[in-house]
Amino acid sequence: MQPIYAAVKKAFALAMILTLLFPVGGVLLGVGLGIGQPAVWAIGIACLACAFYGCPIGWVSYGGKKEYVRLVDAIEKEHLYTVRDLAAQLGLSEKEVRNKIDVLFKKQYITGYRREADGIALNENKALGEREFVRECPGCGAKVTFRGTETNCPYCGTRITRE
Repeated sequence: MQPIYAAVKKAFALAMILTLLFPVGGVLLGVGLGIGQPAVWAIGIACLACAFYGCPIGWVSYGGKKEYVRLVDAIEKEHLYTVRDLAAQLGLSEKEVRNKIDVLFKKQYITGYRREADGIALNENKALGEREFVRECPGCGAKVTFRGTETNCPYCGTRITRE
């Protein structure tokens, strides 16, 4: 699962919490004024102020991240890898798609891909330490399979390197 989906969930949760502060703040303000408790209505005013300023910011942030989800879905599920194909599918200009792809890589919203000249491609590179090597032991002649750069022969203990 790509990190963009986690970022969208967090942005949605924050936007919902800020939205729910409106009714909570209104109730606290009304109850605090009704029973004459300044601490309760002060908390209500604080909730209303946070909701008033934070709610639009939260929803705008959520909407901005949702745009990137659509781009990631086009890449992963529809297998569109060139800027031209992505722009045609999403109804955006090629410049906008290039900028959005740059943001995806900059914020690490997409993994397992690499940037190419005018698009992206699957990153099929593997670390050298993960590859398996088969060498013949110089001591006993046994075939030895190993990962990394060197190992010892399990039969005679001779050190074998990748070369």
